[in-house]
Order: sequence, then structure tokens, then C-alpha cells
Amino acid sequence: QMEDPIQLKEEGNKYFQASDYEKAVQSYTQAIKLNKDKALQAVLYRNRAACFLKKEEYAKAASDASRAIDINASDIKALYRRSQALEKLGKLDQAFKDAQKCATIEPRNKNFQEALRRLGANIQEKVSAGGAAPGAQTRVQKMFEILLDENSEKEKQEKAANNLIVLGREEAGAERIFQNNGVSLLLQLIETKNPELILAAVRTLSGMCTGHKARATAILHYLGIDSICMWMAVDNEEISLAVCNLLQTITDCLLGQGKEEHHGKEEAVVLDTKKDLRMITMRLLDMLVSKNVSGQGRDRALNLLNKNIPRKDLKDHDNSRSIFVIDNGLKKILKVVGQIPEMPDCLPLTENTQLTASVLLNKLYDDLRCDPERDKYRLVCEEYIKSKIDPQDMDKTLHAIQIVSGVLQGPFDLGNKLLGMKGVMEMMVALCGSEREIDQLVAVEALIHASTKLSRATFIISNGVTLLKEIYKKTKNEKIKIRALVGLCKLGSAGGTDYGLRQFAEGSTEKLAKQCRKWLCNTSIDARTRKWAVEGMAYLTLDADVKDDFVEDEPALQAMFELAKTSDKTILYSVASALVNCTNSYDTKELVPELVQLAKFSKQHVPEEHPKDKKDFVVKRVKRLLKAGVVSALACMVKVDSALLTDQSKELIARVFLALCEDPKDRGTIVAQGGGKALIPLAVEGTEVGKIKASHALAKIAAISNPDIAFPGERVYEVVRPLVSLLNTERDGLQNYEALLGLTNFSGRSDKLRMKIVKEKALPDIENYMFENHDQLRQAATECMCNLVVNKEVQERFVADGNDRLKLVVLLCGEDDEKVQVAAAGALAVLTAAQKKLCSKMTEVTTQWLEILQRLCLHDNMKVQHRGLVIAFNLIRADKELAKKLVESELLEILTYVGKQEDDPKKQQVINAARDCLTMCMDYGLIKPLSQA
Repeated sequence: QMEDPIQLKEEGNKYFQASDYEKAVQSYTQAIKLNKDKALQAVLYRNRAACFLKKEEYAKAASDASRAIDINASDIKALYRRSQALEKLGKLDQAFKDAQKCATIEPRNKNFQEALRRLGANIQEKVSAGGAAPGAQTRVQKMFEILLDENSEKEKQEKAANNLIVLGREEAGAERIFQNNGVSLLLQLIETKNPELILAAVRTLSGMCTGHKARATAILHYLGIDSICMWMAVDNEEISLAVCNLLQTITDCLLGQGKEEHHGKEEAVVLDTKKDLRMITMRLLDMLVSKNVSGQGRDRALNLLNKNIPRKDLKDHDNSRSIFVIDNGLKKILKVVGQIPEMPDCLPLTENTQLTASVLLNKLYDDLRCDPERDKYRLVCEEYIKSKIDPQDMDKTLHAIQIVSGVLQGPFDLGNKLLGMKGVMEMMVALCGSEREIDQLVAVEALIHASTKLSRATFIISNGVTLLKEIYKKTKNEKIKIRALVGLCKLGSAGGTDYGLRQFAEGSTEKLAKQCRKWLCNTSIDARTRKWAVEGMAYLTLDADVKDDFVEDEPALQAMFELAKTSDKTILYSVASALVNCTNSYDTKELVPELVQLAKFSKQHVPEEHPKDKKDFVVKRVKRLLKAGVVSALACMVKVDSALLTDQSKELIARVFLALCEDPKDRGTIVAQGGGKALIPLAVEGTEVGKIKASHALAKIAAISNPDIAFPGERVYEVVRPLVSLLNTERDGLQNYEALLGLTNFSGRSDKLRMKIVKEKALPDIENYMFENHDQLRQAATECMCNLVVNKEVQERFVADGNDRLKLVVLLCGEDDEKVQVAAAGALAVLTAAQKKLCSKMTEVTTQWLEILQRLCLHDNMKVQHRGLVIAFNLIRADKELAKKLVESELLEILTYVGKQEDDPKKQQVINAARDCLTMCMDYGLIKPLSQA
């Protein structure tokens, strides 16, 4: 009997996949008894909950899911399973609450959205059917009475709150609340200062505003933008996010976006929305510099500005919103990026605030249409920075340098110009030499960001490296030490090569990496410092020895994976970069041997591949990362807010996934840990390279996995488009081939999937590859077509006049490649069985048709022979005249020879097919039975 909980969990997973839920429960139960690790315990309880759901033991499923949630409150699988169990138990309100939490964590998940819609409809139906109250108005009133009564039972309040949210989402319910003094009552709920009631009220208001410009405008004016911003400013993440969503919904209505509905005459009463939009923008800009706003609230304001101010489409010439923000708020944004967290007068910030502000600066700059607009933007920045530089006031000057750092992370061109301002670079270098730690920290930060701008990199390297080394050696402050280390790593890897890093670090990369790993594992160090350690590893892992040591350091890997779950843009990018380096999934230039010899002859350095960058070592590192749980970490990274996960980060993650999928044996593990699901958004959003890499990884999984397990439910249909995109002739042969294998696998599952492939316009590409000279591509395309011809719409395309599709399939049946013959003959057998027109058409497309058919019926490969005999049977059955033509040919001898053979289990299918042909000919009277001959 096994005593390892992890092995028992794996055993349970296998039983579950085999639908043996009873044995799976036994394995998980035994693992729960033996296990002492909390994180694993949560997984075991939620897995057992899944078994109980399958066994329809819903009370047990809810109980186990609750135990998992007690360990990890944001365990999305446990929350969803409890929601499913509670729904089956009739506890719709509680089920709705769990589903709502799931949708908050993963807003793009269609299953969660569908569950919310379904549960909402069921609750609405239940509310409507609860005939105790004589009318709709009374029912709404009753809900508010329960919510506003301090003595109401908590369960009743929760039920009333959920019912109210559901009502607010339905047009009729929203109007009912609105017309019955509902907005005033919702305001009273917000003023109770009870977080649960505030959330219910804000979410109800969001529902009421969605898609209704008149109502959204009225609610905005009634509540007041000042009050809305005040609620968003609170230091409560859930409330701040809910209010942010409310303000976004109102903004969408004012901009005419979202699912706008027309409400007849009442649309006419809505005044020009520009005034309201400007009022909202001004209040958001005021929030940026207010000390009364929490870090969360400041982030929400920045996110709303990022989302709604710059143009969505640069073809739209109106950039007036960006011009308005630059005129009225650019200095306020600069003030945010210039904050120094270590100083007492700093505004409340989160880890993401200043980087989000830099992103906003970049978006505003990119939204400008001409040089005069860009010059004006630059002048505002220069004047503001000049106003802060004061040699007599070092604290004031620190803010100026911090602003330059912030802009360097935003608009690229502008950052370079600001570095060139008189005194800026000199001040940065001087701060490095200061004895004050805060001066050193700000200067190091600025040097790091300046080093990425190539026009200034030479100056930084020649002047800043020595200072950074000195700071690293002399400072006792861990934060400054690690930041200086990151600066050294970054400058050392400026060339982007292992060689450049080694030359710079003078052989000390392993020592630096060891220190970074130590900081990574030290949970007592603050998050910001550990973030810098991750950033250091992103550069240091360019060194082959460092990356090899890193993947062997289990605690450091786990610490990095844990940090990757935090919502921080820099951490996400740094973790992804480190993993790209460890898996060698970056692009490498192929060295031309002649040029290498020429370089050696001229005594130039030629970078050689490090022994630990060879395939064996890379494979070993990939296996080590998989064992450490890298897939789960990557899946968590993909789920974060889209504003934090940049397109560049998505591309890096896609590269890592593709490297992990290389060995077919590992693909099951990747699917089991959520890799298949995580790859779908990466294949549809991001850089072109990132989408291709993610699509290729999906193709590798789709080629050999059971689609029902790898991409359960509706998710499988989302995978079709990325696979079809790889059929493009610009993609390489391996991508084409594996995409065809994936589509072949999918097209064999269901007609709905076949229809999806057809709708994605894959047929022309698949047909093109059937002509391909490359044997494997031609085979894969033909096999895919063999599955697709089961679909009626595909059959109709073969029947249609003016195409050579049928001719191609007939000629492929005559190929020497047996695998191609099997697939082509299979396709032809299906087509001729389903469409009688194709039987006669087959005889017209090529003069070789009869010779090809005879060769199929005599083939040594029984699969090919059987399919040939089925085609012959279809032709005979389709038309008596056609049957007569076949009987008059040598095919009759072939059919007689095969049909007369003695019964043989190994050949029976073939023998029976020949006999069916002969029987049909006898029924036509074209031949006589042997006894009558």
C-alpha cells in the first residue's frame, strides 16, 4: 500500500480520468489521511469534491470544496465545484456568490459567466414566483427593508443582496428598482459602511447602468462623481474594484460603447456627454495627487485613464481626450511617477502604481498625432523637472531624478531627450556617490532604467558601473545592495549574450546569482526587494552555469513561482524572462561556418555555444522545471489582470510553454496542470510571434491528446482558430504538420468540431497541403480530409461543379505512400457512400480511376484493400449501368478471387466486402450464382 500522498494523488487522478470515481475517492481519502502539507491538502479535498460531483453526492462535494476553501480562500476550482454542488442542492444564493467570486478572479472564463447567467436567471425566476408579495414594487421594497434592518439574519441579508444584484442585471428589474426610489435606497446601503452591503449596492448599480445611457447619466448625477471617487479611494480592494467597474460601466455608456440598447424617446433627453466625461476625467486626475486616496484607489484611477483616454484605433483622428489630459493632468501624473516610497511625504502607493503611471505617460505620448503636440508634451515634462532640480534642496532634486526614471519606463524617445537635459546625468552620477542611502537608491534606480536606452548606455557603462560596484560593496542596506546588483546584471547583459555578461562580471556571475537566490528565498525581506532579486535572476540566467544551478535550487524556484502569483508587471516579465533563459527558448542566430572561419582568421571573438546550452542539458532543465510545478506558475501568470501582463510577457510565457511541450511524454502533465487552458488566451492576444508560439504549443498538445480531457467543454472550439492559423504558408513545415495532426484529431471527435474547422476556412489550406511534395505534410493533410468528409457541407463542396477535389483524392489513392493511400481511400469510401453523384463523377475525373480502384482492391495492406472494396461496393450500389461497367472489367475477377477465399478472422472484413459486391451484382442480374453458372 502506498504511503506517499503525492503518488496517491496521481493514482487518484488516473482513476478519475478513467471515470472510476469510487477508486479515485479511495486514493484521495488515503492521501488526505497521510498528508501534512496544507497546499496539497487543499488540492486533495477539491479533487475529492470533483469525484463526489460526478457521483452526484452533492452534500459531500460541497463539504470537501469548503475544506479546500478554508485552506485557500481564492482556490478557484474549489469555489466553482462548491458552486456547482450548492446549485444542485437548491442553495442558489450561495451558489451565485461562489460563482461571482470565480468570475471576479477570472473575468474572461466563459464557464463562470455562463454559471452566473444561469444562476441569475434561476434566482430571478424564484423571486418572480415567490407570490407572497402582491406586486413587484413590494418585493423590491422588501429586499431593501431586509438589507437596511440591522437586526436581519445574515443569511436573509445575503439572499436579498444577491436577489438585488440579479434584478439589477435584468432590464425589467433594473427599471423596477430605478422607478421605485431604488437609487436613493442603494445609497443608504453604501452609507451603512458594511462592506457586504456596499458591494451589493455597487454591483446592483453597475447592472442598472449597463447598456442604458439615460439611466447611467441619471445615476451619475444623483450619486455625484465626487462620492463615486471617494468610494473608489477606500483601502478595500474588493470595494475599490467594484466601484471602478461601476465607473467604467458609466463611462462605456457615455462613450456609446458596450452593449448599447435603444430606449426610444428617453435617449433624446440625454444631454451631450462630453461635459460628464470631462468631469469624470478631472476627478480621476485629482485622485492621482490626493493624500486621502489609498494606493488601490490611485491604481484604479490610473487604470480607468489608461483604458478610456487614448484612442482605441489610431485611424480615428480625434485625440482630444489625450490632449485634455496632457493640458490638465500631465503634471499630476509626473508627480505620481516622482514619488519616493522611502520618504515620509510619499503618497499612498501599491507595488504597481508608478509603473502604471509610466504606462499612462507612454500611451498619452503615443496618442499624439504630430511633432508640435509631442514638443508641447516634452516642454511640460522639462519645465516640471527643472522646477524640481535645486542643488540646495537634495530632497527636491531626488524627486526630479525619480521623475526621469518614471518617464524612462514610459515613452522611449522622450526618456532619451530628458536624459540629455543639462545637469540630469551629472546629478544621477553625483547621487550615486552620496552617503545618504535614499540618494543611492534613487540614483541606482535611474541608472538601471537609463541603461536600457541605447543612446545613453555607453555613458552609463563608462561612468555608472564603477559607482554601482562601489555601492554594492560598501552599502549595508539590503535594498540598495540588491538594486545595485540588478544594475550590474543589466549593464553586464547589455549585449544580450552570455559572453557579454561573463566579460563584464569577470567570472562573478555565479556569486551574484547565489546572492539573488538567497534574497529570493528570504520571506522576511519586503516584497519590493525580492522583486529586484527576481529581476536580477532574469539577467543572470543568461549565463549557462547560473541557469543550470538555478533549476536545481528547489527553494529558489518555488519562491520565484510564488512571487509570480502576485500582481506585479515587473515580476511577471522578470519571471518569464528567467524561464525563457532556463529553457533556451529565445531566438538564436545560426552561425554561418564560413563567416566563423573568417572572424577567427581576423582574430575577432566568436561566441561559442556553452556546453550547458547543448540539447541534453536543456532537456534536463525542462524536466526539472516541470517537476517543480512550472506549468501551474505559468497558468497563474496568464490569469492576472490584462493591464499587468504585457504583450512582451505573454510572448515570453508562450516561448516557455512551447519548450515545455517539446517531449510528447510531458504533454499530459502540462494539460493536467492547466497548461492547455492557459495557452488559449496566449494564442489569440499579444505579439505576432507570441501568438504563433502559443498556437504551436497548442498544436503539439492537440496532436496527441484526447481533446475532451485537454480542452473540456466549449474550450475545444477556441483552439481551432489558433491551429488553423498555423496552416499559413509563412509558418514553418513543423508548425504546418503539427497543426494538421491536431485538426485531424479534432475532426475525428464530432461533427460540431468539423463544422468549426470549416467555418474557420481551413479547407483550402488543407487541400493545398494534399498537393505538397513533402510526404509527411501530404499524409497529414489527407488524413485530416478523411475525417472532414464525414461532414455534409464538406461533401457538398466535392459534389459542386468546377473543382478538382474529387480528382485529387482519386489520384492520391494511386500514390505509393501507403499511409496516404489509407487516408485517401478512406475519404473516397466515405464520399461515395454518402453521395451517389460522386460515384458517377469519380469515373469522369480521370481516365485512371478504374486502374486505381483495381490496385486498391488487390492491395497487400488490408486497410487499403478493405477501403478499395467498400468504394467498389458504393459504385455498384449507386447505379446499375456503373455496376455493369465494373463487371465487364477485370474488377470482377478480383472480387471473385477475394470473395471465394475461406473465412479467416484476420481477413474477414475484406472477404465480406468482396462478397457484398458480388451479391449486389447478382441482385442486378449481372452475374449468376456459381451453382447456376
